[in-house]
Amino acid sequence: MRFLRRWKIRILLFLAVVGPGFITANVDNDAGGIWTYSSAGAQFGHMLLWTMIPVTLALIVVQEMTARMGAVTGKGLSDLIREEFGLRITFFMMIGILITNFGNVVAEFAGIAGSLELFGISKYISVPICGVIVWLIVVKGQYKSVEKVFLVASFFYVTYIFAGVLAKPAWADALRATVKPPSLGAFREQAYLYMVIGLVGTTIAPWMQFYLQASVVEKGVTRRQYKASQIDVIAGCVFTDLVAWFIIVACAATLYVHGYHSVANAKDAAQALRPLAGDYAYILFAMGLFNASLFAASILPLSTAYTVCEGLGFESGVGMQFSEAPVFYWLYTALIVTGGGVILIPNLPLVKIVIFSQVVNGVVLPFVLIFMLLLINKKALMGEHVNSRFFNAVAWATTVLMIALTVAWFWTLRGGGG
Repeated sequence: MRFLRRWKIRILLFLAVVGPGFITANVDNDAGGIWTYSSAGAQFGHMLLWTMIPVTLALIVVQEMTARMGAVTGKGLSDLIREEFGLRITFFMMIGILITNFGNVVAEFAGIAGSLELFGISKYISVPICGVIVWLIVVKGQYKSVEKVFLVASFFYVTYIFAGVLAKPAWADALRATVKPPSLGAFREQAYLYMVIGLVGTTIAPWMQFYLQASVVEKGVTRRQYKASQIDVIAGCVFTDLVAWFIIVACAATLYVHGYHSVANAKDAAQALRPLAGDYAYILFAMGLFNASLFAASILPLSTAYTVCEGLGFESGVGMQFSEAPVFYWLYTALIVTGGGVILIPNLPLVKIVIFSQVVNGVVLPFVLIFMLLLINKKALMGEHVNSRFFNAVAWATTVLMIALTVAWFWTLRGGGG
């Protein structure tokens, strides 16, 4: 009985804190992420599946660090950067995050437009209506109700797992490729290196760290609940990368196998699945893209508003009324209006915008990780909750790798590649 009672307490504690980690990780499978994973499967088949294990480990470590800082300090990441490094550095960081996230917001509305065009709905109808919906969800909702909506949207990503199964992949080859990297010759190919950079950049995005820490603080997670919050983070990271694995596998089993190696965007991936894997796979993929884009179109402007307002000392939080946090809500509104408005411009190169937003994510990420590592290793700030050697090793290795990949990316641009 004591054993059952202990587990009941643990389950109730987990349910009390679940949300921020699971939501943040799953929003990462947004329109840009789906496009990248679809292209990876279509262009290289199973050759990029090996990235999923190390990227998942890095994502778990980075997200856990963020949640731990929020639970221990009770402050958002922007707040801590301002307090520890000064307003000037914070201001430039906020400008960088604002520009980066705006590109991501535009990418989400591109995903909304593309997914609903698959069902015959014009972007001039879908984008304004969905913009109003995401605005109302956050501005008129309370934190608990908003979080419930986001959690339901997170679980809807299971549609991609069904789409992957319906595509009837070569399971043995896929599992083998997941644990065995290709030969070194693959890394000499510019296109392969580019896609590796894209996969890492789209899976571990800078905005995620700011949003997760702000969410942990607003939810009221403390040091006492921190262990249960860890499970929330780990579960979210594993689930989101499992979904990514199935997207790659689904496109490898259909597009790559049948010679469709060039995917212009995630909408094209869904359309191409129809004759190869059937109507159900097509509908599931299209519905998943719409859910992911609408979900992320809510979270990314919200993350940006949290980040900028915390960093510059303005009131923020969906638990507040519009009048209590006007800068927070006006910034959120402006990002939705301008992000959706850009998509309504005729003949816009949406694919290039989506790609560029993922590249900028990768370029900015090392700066955010360095600040996080400096903060989380401060004994005066974190006490006994500073990083372990293992966490430092993984986080610094991720930072160095992202810097190396960024340098490699700029080198390919210098050589006229892309």
